[in-house]
Amino acid sequence: MVGFPNAKINLGLYVTSKRSDGYHDLVSCFYPVAWEEALEIIPSSSFSFSSSGMNVPGDSVSNLVVKAYELLKKNYKVPVSSIHLHKVIPMGAGLGGGSADAAMTLTLLNQLYQLSLSTKELMDLSAELGSDCAFFIHNTPCLATSRGEVLTPIACDLNGYVILLIYAGIHISTQQAYAGVKPKPIDFNLETLLKEKPEAWKNKLHNQFEEHLFVQFPEVAQIKQKLYDLGAAYASMSGSGSAVYGIFKEETDLEKIEWPQHYKWKVVSGK
Repeated sequence: MVGFPNAKINLGLYVTSKRSDGYHDLVSCFYPVAWEEALEIIPSSSFSFSSSGMNVPGDSVSNLVVKAYELLKKNYKVPVSSIHLHKVIPMGAGLGGGSADAAMTLTLLNQLYQLSLSTKELMDLSAELGSDCAFFIHNTPCLATSRGEVLTPIACDLNGYVILLIYAGIHISTQQAYAGVKPKPIDFNLETLLKEKPEAWKNKLHNQFEEHLFVQFPEVAQIKQKLYDLGAAYASMSGSGSAVYGIFKEETDLEKIEWPQHYKWKVVSGK
């Protein structure tokens, strides 16, 4: 059985407080985008995990796909399986690729072996694997609060727009990003703001991580500015970086723009 885990972007990202458990509370909108990789799971006589495409660092035991498989196997009767991941979504980019892979692993195992787990059960399991994993079970625009695992579907629609995603090869770990952030309460309603057109977001909708990460990584800030220079209605870093996206009107021709050879980029529909 094959599935196609997709990336997400953050429409606004605010770190509101540091929690007693070491995590941070945040407010953000998670928005799914069609930058996809491929995950295949088949029954097998012995377990194996393999990958192709982009190099996946570390051993297989630490991979979220394997962790998702082991978590489900611990709680339910999951037959021995062989899993292959074709990796496309850049890592350390704030696009949620690893979390999407974990969520898709749970979803495919549930379907393949007819485990009959509900969406809520899958979301609860995925939340054990990472703060934003549960979103990829839902995989529709959501207001994310708490650690990012409390999700409320919202009416945010980018139909009529295209999204250009740029990754400059700069890996920013989540730990590195949070080390420099200064939590502060949010003083407006994010859901209300997102009902406005993207053209109205530029001076109102912010990713709080940009404040310190743009100082450390000026190239990322330059990409954001270039997206505005190219006519983006709105541009921002996604998640804790370092991928940057620009939202453009649908008729904008973005395929002919030249970027440095080592950059990875993708144009996707806003639908």
